[in-house]
Amino acid sequence: MIAPIVENIARDYAGRLNVAKLNVDENPHTAITYQVQGIPTLLIFKGGRVIDRIVGAAPERLLRGKVEAALR
Repeated sequence: MIAPIVENIARDYAGRLNVAKLNVDENPHTAITYQVQGIPTLLIFKGGRVIDRIVGAAPERLLRGKVEAALR
């Protein structure tokens, strides 16, 4: 449900941010490291650190606002 929104954001911000997907079933250690307890969980990193976390389906407007804030 959220994948098309994330793909649109990745396309629209190409060259300004990187978007990656992780299958938590295939990468449980990473999920534990970042305390992923619900799916979907979106993590926004800046300088190698998590600066924001969105758990659950969120509207595109909210996600774009968080991306814009992170890019400032």
